[in-house]
Amino acid sequence: MTEIKLYNTATRKKGVFTPLDTNDVRMYVCGPTVYDRAHIGNARPVIVFDVLYRLLREVYGIEHVKYARNFTDVDDKINATAASRKAAGAKGTLEELIQERTDETIAWYLDDMRSLGNIDPDFAPRATEFIDQMIEMNSELIGKGHAYAAEGHVLFAVDSYKNYGALSGRSVDDMIAGARVEVAPYKRNPMDFVLWKPSDAETPGWESPWGRGRPGWHIECSAMARELFGERFDIHGGGLDLAFPHHENELAQSKACCGDESFAQVWMHNEMLQVEGKKMSKSLGNFFSVRELLDQGYSGEVARFVYLSTHYRKPMDWTDKKAREAEATLRKWRALSAGIEPASRAGASVVAALADDLNTPGAIAELHKLASSGKAAELKASALLLGLLQDDMGDWADVVAVDLSAFEAKLSDVRDAAMVSKDFAEVDRLKKAFTDAGLEVRMSKQGVDLIAGSNFDPAKLEAL
Repeated sequence: MTEIKLYNTATRKKGVFTPLDTNDVRMYVCGPTVYDRAHIGNARPVIVFDVLYRLLREVYGIEHVKYARNFTDVDDKINATAASRKAAGAKGTLEELIQERTDETIAWYLDDMRSLGNIDPDFAPRATEFIDQMIEMNSELIGKGHAYAAEGHVLFAVDSYKNYGALSGRSVDDMIAGARVEVAPYKRNPMDFVLWKPSDAETPGWESPWGRGRPGWHIECSAMARELFGERFDIHGGGLDLAFPHHENELAQSKACCGDESFAQVWMHNEMLQVEGKKMSKSLGNFFSVRELLDQGYSGEVARFVYLSTHYRKPMDWTDKKAREAEATLRKWRALSAGIEPASRAGASVVAALADDLNTPGAIAELHKLASSGKAAELKASALLLGLLQDDMGDWADVVAVDLSAFEAKLSDVRDAAMVSKDFAEVDRLKKAFTDAGLEVRMSKQGVDLIAGSNFDPAKLEAL
């Protein structure tokens, strides 16, 4: 069986992944708060953990892997969005408008993530479906001395859990200094965080031992993961921005409730995303939703390739240049594999790259080797493991089945002759002709590659 190594945020090192049960591998990933369209940064963890899901299924078997990604559908941002709709004249109660907004946003999210080639998880729990479990967990924490009720709130007592800060590597003093801590008279410690809070007459709420209210953000994931996967499971994932406070608080409340060996055994976090070298910002005009990116003409498959070209633990930079290069590569691979059934298994070198802490750039390098050697069936099977070359994602490519190998050989021969004669006029002429025909020309020590772009016109090659 393939040995998988993963970087564990909790231990600060890469180690061999050993499932608690190889017949029941379980992964929980924090999903979106559903008040608006997902932006392109939100898509990164979805793609990262989709590839991990595919790898786990490849190694342990589809029937032995379960993946949950939640929806936070009770939140102050959602309430504020619905309230602004109501103020603008939308019909219905605030609660009805909140339900309408969350249903709409979840549908958008699922559609956008599918457009990027992601498999739907096995479980997509909504927080509002697990309120009873959250109330029960809060009661257990109070009973064990790790939480307390005050003025209609339930708060986790940070001082009661000695390892608080271990996941993010921060001391409590550092966290107070570096975070916007809500100071409230009912808190025993400024770092204590909310597990339950009161709701007014219009805001969504549920009856509880502490009055009508709604859950805090952090308790939602702990309760849902526990209900779906039990007190111990294998992997918990999400963006690095969630490591503190969300995941730190999840870990503390879950272990305080269920013991030090409980909850996730491996914690994984992907780095953040930039656009053209700059942090995404609406003021800079580089803040895009996934839908806006697709509407600009970038295909979901091309976008996915760009995401996978950077290792998940490194900052990723979305650029138009990378997208154009990805499109050219995918056109070539689709032309090579058109009409060919994928091999029964992905290439061993591609699996090995992914098994080394999801080294997707390394896996893509191996795909290039398979393409260069003409191993189309193995290329297709291996690309599918990364969610690329899926049949239902190829409409954008409009593949033109033209064999460019003779042109590549011709340019290679002319270049070799020019290296001897030092006369590169013919090399330059051919390169210009190929570029004018819509081909990207790549020359290296290994040889010549011609890659068809979106404006490729085979008719312009006839004169050559």
